[in-house]
Amino acid sequence: MGERWLPVWRRAQRTDMIAPDEHPGVGQTILLGGQHVLAMTGSTVVGPLLMGFDPNVAILCSGLGTILFFLITGGRIPSYLGSSFSFIALVVALTGYSGHGPNPDIALACGGIFVAGVVYALIGLLVRITGSGWIERLMPPSVTGAIGAAIGLNLAPVASRGLGHGGAGTACGIFALLCTALLAVYGGPYLRRLSILLSLIASTLLYVVVANVLHLAPAMDFSEVLAAPLIGLPHLTAPRFSGHAAILLAPVALVLVAENLGHLKAIGAMTG
Repeated sequence: MGERWLPVWRRAQRTDMIAPDEHPGVGQTILLGGQHVLAMTGSTVVGPLLMGFDPNVAILCSGLGTILFFLITGGRIPSYLGSSFSFIALVVALTGYSGHGPNPDIALACGGIFVAGVVYALIGLLVRITGSGWIERLMPPSVTGAIGAAIGLNLAPVASRGLGHGGAGTACGIFALLCTALLAVYGGPYLRRLSILLSLIASTLLYVVVANVLHLAPAMDFSEVLAAPLIGLPHLTAPRFSGHAAILLAPVALVLVAENLGHLKAIGAMTG
């Protein structure tokens, strides 16, 4: 499969583990894909919102980047490329973003992020030429794991605020978390794989009953979603380059190396 652009998937022989070049069947594949869309949407959308960016741009670039990554690796690495949260604090500090509405200095932030991307690409080229040994020595698992944990812990307040301030919304959020945990621990292989999707469906149905039927919370309304166009282009902004923004955001490339290295090591541990 080394020289192929796309892998040749075969039906998985085991129920407890599926290799990157296997598939669990058409039905499970569609359900797992839908679950992954729901799982990635939260981080891919929340990250840009916290910086005042248009989340549609992030979703578009995330999709294109994932497709490109998938083709280059021949489908051997089951990974999704979403928004990085490593930029949030620095972008907010750079632009003085208030946390509400569009970021008025989004062009300045984009220029700094672009420079960080160039530095990241140069690091990749250096690794391609010299090998990955120095990266492994510079960033052992204790470093990559700690950085990943720090990013997650810093975002914990965002998750807690998402649960609301009591009431039916908070109860349904806790119910979804408990369902996910119980399915992941006590469910069979099939249920464990779909624990997030099943928990979201169950908690949504519970909220519909509590809000739309019993009227104990604000009713769920899909009118804005139904009114939105199916196809459209996001609002693009040209970057504005500044030495100050470049100096501030370019070092984030090193954090991205640690973040993605830890990600790939985790995938390698799961897939063998």
